[in-house]
Amino acid sequence: MMDASQRYHQIMLAPEDQKKVSFITFGGTFCYVAMPFGLKNATYQRLVDKIFRPQIGRNMEVYVDDMLVKSKKAEEYVKDLEETFSVLRKYKLKLNPAKCAFGVQGDRFLGFMVTQRGIEANPLNIKAIIDMKAPTCLNEAQRLTGRIAALSRFISKSAKKSLPFFKTLRKAETFEWSTPCQLAFEELKAYLARLPLLVKPSPGETLYLYISVAPQVISSVLIQEEDGKQLPIYYVSKVLNGAEGRYTPIEKMALALVVTARGCALTSCLILSESGPILH
Repeated sequence: MMDASQRYHQIMLAPEDQKKVSFITFGGTFCYVAMPFGLKNATYQRLVDKIFRPQIGRNMEVYVDDMLVKSKKAEEYVKDLEETFSVLRKYKLKLNPAKCAFGVQGDRFLGFMVTQRGIEANPLNIKAIIDMKAPTCLNEAQRLTGRIAALSRFISKSAKKSLPFFKTLRKAETFEWSTPCQLAFEELKAYLARLPLLVKPSPGETLYLYISVAPQVISSVLIQEEDGKQLPIYYVSKVLNGAEGRYTPIEKMALALVVTARGCALTSCLILSESGPILH
């Protein structure tokens, strides 16, 4: 796990472009000489995508200033690090030693726990919900749904599990934590205590997409089979709003496909549903 030091500020601006990022203060007008944060051209991300292109997906993952070097064997790890550092030296990029960890079996990356076993939810996010008391006002209910959303990719049918909470939020004028809400809250905590592990899809393997359609929610899970076991890769779930709730079953299944495709790039998969319309 590595973190770039000063990220954007490591990219110097061309002198003729510095005036384009000028700003006014009480002491006068100034301009950046290095790439500032907040520009829409995503220069830093394009830079790391370009220089690490031969490694991304093979032995490395990069998102802005967060870098993850991954290896299956210890002897491969040293070679992978050498390859990475040769690129860093070539382009004169610096790291922040305080935020780097080498030779670890797992660590937090982009808000998730990445280990040899797969991708796991951040324990702090899970603990925040398990330790949470039943909401007593609208703001607390909104905080709960926000925390659930952060873990949604790890929760099977998360929209269905949290539907009572969303119904409560729709009543903006009055807040009522009903019995169905409390039961759903307790069931959610019990589920979070034994969250499934997400696995990485193997190149060339057939994936299975299971779709579930209910009157008010749609859900799906991307599955890969290993040694006769079906292991989850990604969960997707959505509460149907407005006209979506009046869709026909086949339209809801099509919507589930669209929502799932937005969350992950599918190459080869078999689609399985809980009912028949998708087959016709």
